[in-house]
This record gives sequence, C-alpha cells and structure tokens, in this order.
Amino acid sequence: MTTDRASSSSSRSSLPAGVTHVVDPDDPRLDDYRQLNSIAVRAEMERDEFFLGEGYVPIDRMLDSGHRMRSVLLHPKRLGRFVPTMSRHEMDGVPVYVAEQPVLAEVVGFNIDRCCLASAFRAPMPTVSELAHMSRRLVVLEALNDDQNVGAIARAARAFGVDGMIISPNCNDPYQRRTVRVSMGEILHVPVARAGHGEWPGALRTLHDAGFDTWAMTPDSSAVDIWDMEVSDRIAIVLGAEGHGLDVETMNASAHRVRISISADVDSLNVGHAAAIALAAIGRPPPARSRLTFDA
Repeated sequence: MTTDRASSSSSRSSLPAGVTHVVDPDDPRLDDYRQLNSIAVRAEMERDEFFLGEGYVPIDRMLDSGHRMRSVLLHPKRLGRFVPTMSRHEMDGVPVYVAEQPVLAEVVGFNIDRCCLASAFRAPMPTVSELAHMSRRLVVLEALNDDQNVGAIARAARAFGVDGMIISPNCNDPYQRRTVRVSMGEILHVPVARAGHGEWPGALRTLHDAGFDTWAMTPDSSAVDIWDMEVSDRIAIVLGAEGHGLDVETMNASAHRVRISISADVDSLNVGHAAAIALAAIGRPPPARSRLTFDA
C-alpha cells in the first residue's frame, strides 16, 4: 500500500503521545478488529479472552466497568473527541491506533463509518449459584439469538436495578460488539452467568433453592396477568426467544407462567419491550397506604 510520505509524516508528528498512526492493514497490532462482519470468525477469535466496544459511550462504560483495556482503534476524525478519555487512569499504557478509512475497511471487512472501537479483556463469569446468592432481582434468557434484543434487555436490566443475568447454554454471547453497543455498554455492568449444558433448565432449580420466585413470561392467555402477581423479595424473570418462546421444560421448571396483557389485535411484544415492562413491574413500590383520615 502506497502513501504520500510527506503528509503521512506530518500527520504522525502531530499525533498526541500514546497514539500510533497505522498504514498497513496487515499490521498485527490491529488483529483484535478483523472481520467484524463474521459472527463465526469473531466467536473463534474472541473466545473467553476479549470483546469489543463501539462508540464513545460504550467505550466509556467499558472503562467504568473495570474491564482491563487492550487497545483502541479510531478513524482520525474520531481522535479529537477521544483525547480527553486518554487521560483517564484506566487508559494508562493502552495503545491507541489511528488509521485512514481504506485501511480500516480492509481490517474490519466492510466500510465502517468513522471507526471508534476498543477491545478489552473479558472478566471471569460467576456461576449460576454464585450469582443467585448475591442477587435479589435477576433476568434469565433462554436461547435468545438476536444481539440487539440481548442488548436492549441488558440496558433495561440496569435501568430497573436488576442484579444480574443468567443465560442458557444456547443463548447469544452477551459481549458481542452489537450487544455491547445496543446496551450502551450497560451489559458490562450486569454480572452474567452462563448455565452449562448439563445444568439447563436445572439452573432454575438452583434459583429456587436460593429463594427465588421464577416467572416464565408467555403471551398465553391462561397465564397470570403480571399486574395480579405478588412481588416477592427475590424474583427472576425468565424470557425466551421471539417466535419460539420458552421451551416446555423451562416453563414447567418455572414457578409461575406470567403474561403482559396487550391488545387482542397484536400478536405479541418484542422480547426487549416485554422485558422492560416485566422488570418495571417487579421493581414497583408496594401499594401506598392512604394517609387520609375521615371523621365519622
């Protein structure tokens, strides 16, 4: 790849300390960011070692969450806004790479618009039992296969004070780039436990043993309306993928089948919206006692 040496030298000399201008798309320092449009390749590459965040807010949330950073990759026009972030102590020693659009496109596998990416090491996940014993409110996901839905649920979980998330063995990776982005980085602040293949749906029994009431969410008209449910001290909201919903075994392993009443003209809610409503419902304060007194 050829470049204008004079302009390249000038741009490199004007970069802030700690920032490196990369001109070769095959530079191994950019390996964390390759083939972003291939889920299979990314899963094999990232494994349980690292994950990516995209955008200023998710990257800030990465830093806030305590995940140890690996590197940052930016389009030159993104650098100015990112410079203040570089002064955070969490960024000490973290390399920041800048590359022009043609180089970025070849690295990530598509024409990414004004790239703003960061990679960070994954923290170890707690076990289902560990998460249960340090939580009062949990959300449980079975076989969700849409990154955006997982991200939306994680964002709602943080908004409504949920303590953690339990996912089935066949649920999407909660730290996929799109999930982190859609959650606005909030997934990084929600402890996640993945049940093993031999403990699903037995993980729900683990929750029951820890004192949890489990609500299996379903549009079935025979289920109990969520607003008629008594909110106990420890509750786990159990959600399945759109279309298929929860497996029969998971329904049977849950303590209650619960529905959100909607118009008969609508088939169902998006699972992310349903999760937000359910989490708001279990977070509602107890009915206020009337403070009014009346003379006889």
